[in-house]
Amino acid sequence: MTQNRIRHALERSGWRPQRQAAWLVILGVVLTLIFGGAYLTQIANFATMNREIEGLIGQRDRLERENEAYRAQIAEFQTVPRLLQQAEALGFRPATSADIEYLVVNGYNPNRSETVVSLVIEDDLDETPQYDATFRGWLAQQWDNLREQFASFGR
Repeated sequence: MTQNRIRHALERSGWRPQRQAAWLVILGVVLTLIFGGAYLTQIANFATMNREIEGLIGQRDRLERENEAYRAQIAEFQTVPRLLQQAEALGFRPATSADIEYLVVNGYNPNRSETVVSLVIEDDLDETPQYDATFRGWLAQQWDNLREQFASFGR
């Protein structure tokens, strides 16, 4: 009698093993489609990003080649024969000995011993600051700063 009750309760509730299996298969297919779509979206984004990066790398290489061509062109324009040609085109000509004027400056000694800037490097080791990179040194520095602040309040 007990078995009949259980069988009767299961038949009334509509519990069918075939129906559950079908729902599990449908759920598996839906989850597979969702995860597959997410995976394909990631792969598409990755491929798009790679194409953009390749394009930017190609553009960088092209710009580097153009810059090198410009540098070569600038170097060609800065050669001495080219500059001499440009100077002659502007009306300049090479100086001859008749074109050079020498000036005498009174009091000027080309063999003087003094220069504007001292050539001797003076080592003043006594004037270099001494750093105490210990905690005690830092703490003493902070204490001195605090005392100076309080001392400046009364002034």
